[in-house]
Amino acid sequence: MNRRKLLVAIIVGLVAATVMSGCAASSNAAEVPTGTATPAAELRLGYFANVTHAPALVGLDKGFFAKALGATKLSTQLFSAGPATIEALSAGAIDAAYIGPSPAINSYIKSGGESAVIVAGATTGGAALVVRNGIDSPADLKGTTLATPQLGNTQDVALRSWLAGKGYSTSITGGGDVTIAPTENADTLTLFKSGKLDGAWLPEPWVSRLVIDGGAHVLVDEASLWKNGAFPTTVLLVNKSFLKEHPQTVKALLRGHVDAVNWLNKNPAEAAAVINKRIAADTGKSLEDAVIERALKSVRFSVDPQAATYPTLLKHAVSTGTVKDGNIDGLFDLTLVNQILSAAGADTVSAHKLGKE
Repeated sequence: MNRRKLLVAIIVGLVAATVMSGCAASSNAAEVPTGTATPAAELRLGYFANVTHAPALVGLDKGFFAKALGATKLSTQLFSAGPATIEALSAGAIDAAYIGPSPAINSYIKSGGESAVIVAGATTGGAALVVRNGIDSPADLKGTTLATPQLGNTQDVALRSWLAGKGYSTSITGGGDVTIAPTENADTLTLFKSGKLDGAWLPEPWVSRLVIDGGAHVLVDEASLWKNGAFPTTVLLVNKSFLKEHPQTVKALLRGHVDAVNWLNKNPAEAAAVINKRIAADTGKSLEDAVIERALKSVRFSVDPQAATYPTLLKHAVSTGTVKDGNIDGLFDLTLVNQILSAAGADTVSAHKLGKE
């Protein structure tokens, strides 16, 4: 009988040890990102040569990305508007991108939440409606032609939504009380100076370029339309499959991103020169000092994606016909950036119940 009790005790002990081992493994697994055990061989990153994409520009110029990624090769691709960037991300041509919120929302809804997730914020502010002389109030806009970077991009949605609030009709195919002409930013400046456009809703540095180089004036600073002037202009978006397969690489990218944002906030006196250097390398031409200095006054750099604004951004996009209504729950995965912030003793950022944090 004693031998039987001893045998039972041994078996129970073994089972308990196995269960405890399994619990420990589960606990550890929760702390370790899923995916492959090794980093990706290459990370392909998209961005714009805009002041609103300064964290990308600084991350590249100061070597923050390269240092954080280590042996992972960093390849970059330059874009001029969000929808084109999303096409590249969806087609597998890039793995991550700095982009405006509206194309990110559109991609997420169209894919049923499978395309990409926002892993960090980058820039707040830095967008406005600038117009020619003679337009001094919304009442002067009827019959005018205004430009945006691309149909469905963040500034395009902002303009269409704002015009609707002022009682103007627009169409995504052209026409309406105000004609909106999606146009490359560089072409917008040329067309505005030649009198073929009456104005444009743009991100920096193009707002400042039209003001300083084209003689435009600001009719609407988008910051005036948001609580505390805080609205997202640029976020860091990552292909969802890439994140699942290579979380270590995405975390490395985010380390470089956090370093770039911190550098921008700690070195405002040097920021203009570094940003301008990268813009010149990417476009072949630097900005005038007056342009970049003006542009930097209207932007703020932060890894907070301002997730609380996204229900409103979605509502605006749906009302303009550029996005179908849908569910954006899960749009954010701030887990990795919050791990980095916590380790550094910094405040974490919130997904406001729209994803992981």
